[in-house]
Amino acid sequence: MNIPTWTKPAVLGAVVGAVATMAIGFSEGGWHSASSTERIAKAQSASAVIDALVPVCVSQAKLDPQQSAKLKELTKLVSSYDQRDYVMKAGWATVPAATAPNEDLATACALVLSKEGQS
Repeated sequence: MNIPTWTKPAVLGAVVGAVATMAIGFSEGGWHSASSTERIAKAQSASAVIDALVPVCVSQAKLDPQQSAKLKELTKLVSSYDQRDYVMKAGWATVPAATAPNEDLATACALVLSKEGQS
């Protein structure tokens, strides 16, 4: 059986083309593997939950009888870590039915409260 001389370059071209298509697709084309898609989805859903719970945290801060004094203390804190810890200790980042405060919620809530306290 005689194999035509163009077979080897054609197969090599097809293999290189397939590899190039995959490389460009995953790096620049927006393709994702199943595990990276799942990781992205989890991060986006966690962010959406925090965004939805920030108004609850702000509302709890406003219901605090010592709200004005605590907000003044919060705005004096420079570090975002200190502000987060302050919101957690105040109990504002503990959503109803939870036993412990949420750090991500406390960070987002501290950002909102510090902006409100400065205005």
